[in-house]
Amino acid sequence: MFACCSRLPWWPCILAGALALRIVAAVAVQHWVEKTPGRLCLIEGDAAGYWKLALHIEHGEDYAVYDPPRFVERMPGFPLVLAGAIKLCGSDLLRIRLLLAVLGTLACGLVYWLGRELVDPTAGLIACFLAAVSPIFIVFSVLLLSETVFAVTLLASLVALTKLAQAPSMALTGRARHRSIGMALSAGLLAGLATLVRPTWLLVAPAFSLVYVFTAPQPRQRFLLAVVLIAGLALALAPWTIRNYRVTGHFIPTTLWVGPSLYDGLSPQATGESDMWFVETEGWYAQRGNPEFEYEADRHYRRAAIEFVHAHPRRVIELALEKLKRFINPFPNAGQFNHWVISVGVGLFEMPLLILAAVGLWQSRRERWTWLLAAGPVVYFGLVHMIFIGSVRYRLPAEYALLVLTAVGCRWLWGKRLPRVQTLT
Repeated sequence: MFACCSRLPWWPCILAGALALRIVAAVAVQHWVEKTPGRLCLIEGDAAGYWKLALHIEHGEDYAVYDPPRFVERMPGFPLVLAGAIKLCGSDLLRIRLLLAVLGTLACGLVYWLGRELVDPTAGLIACFLAAVSPIFIVFSVLLLSETVFAVTLLASLVALTKLAQAPSMALTGRARHRSIGMALSAGLLAGLATLVRPTWLLVAPAFSLVYVFTAPQPRQRFLLAVVLIAGLALALAPWTIRNYRVTGHFIPTTLWVGPSLYDGLSPQATGESDMWFVETEGWYAQRGNPEFEYEADRHYRRAAIEFVHAHPRRVIELALEKLKRFINPFPNAGQFNHWVISVGVGLFEMPLLILAAVGLWQSRRERWTWLLAAGPVVYFGLVHMIFIGSVRYRLPAEYALLVLTAVGCRWLWGKRLPRVQTLT
């Protein structure tokens, strides 16, 4: 059955269907939002912040929100995308959502590319189809949130890392050597681009470099490529880091929102669900006469979270398990999606995908780079959000890559032999 899917025309047909579904979602979401005057998005909090930052960029104003202004609260990647959309479409939210639908379709195309590189074209097509019809992917593609744009950059960096893993060793000379260096630089730049959307991706390139070098028979031959990879990451982050130093006087490659986010997940009031009440009530972000307030607030909440960990280790473990449960939950956590029809519909789609991904992981267990690059992001995000806040939202960008293993599990379910995959060493 799946053999017929390896024909090339299926790929553009799947992408056309993905775009059509996302266009319908854009119209439906905008119609629903317009029922409430002044409402911007289904999930208001983060969307409002991104929108304000995008307007500031488009108008040439300071990249800051709130009063007194916070200059380093959000990474600039998604606001820049929104600012570009505003430049093209004005403030027409429907047209902006349609542009975001195109980016959501691009994410599906990148899923195909990743599946083709890690397994084969058939697995890529199955994964692409599942991404195209995923209800939660369709809806989130047209929201004013960073998940889908992050997924696009995340997938692009994973494809580049896969190419690098397949590249010949540095023992080669001439064109092959230059091509390998170019792949490493591209992978680093794309990893940096993904980090500019979400700071969580910062550690991926260094972690890949360690595995890439120390699992090779001759690690010295790969050391230079690993250095180039990290240099590409640093190069992509350099403009943002330099800007932050000029604004704050401190070396900040990501944001000054790590402390509050950490305290949100590790505090006496923490439940595993986000509740940033303390930001508005405790006064650290209301110090108008203190130019260092943003930096000092970040450090204060970091220290407070660490003190909580030392004082309440058992509660930290309980919170970690609760956050993990929220992260892996196939049913939506957000209150905006708590209608039973939506919850059951999404859950019935997500649950078999996650189960089949586990099957695909087992089937691919001997192919190191296949399971590492397809399942690694979900595992990594799961560990990160056992510390911070757990939610299905934070799983979504990594779930695009996980669909490659779901595709492998689908083929096992249909009794097809998993084709021999070229080992990436």
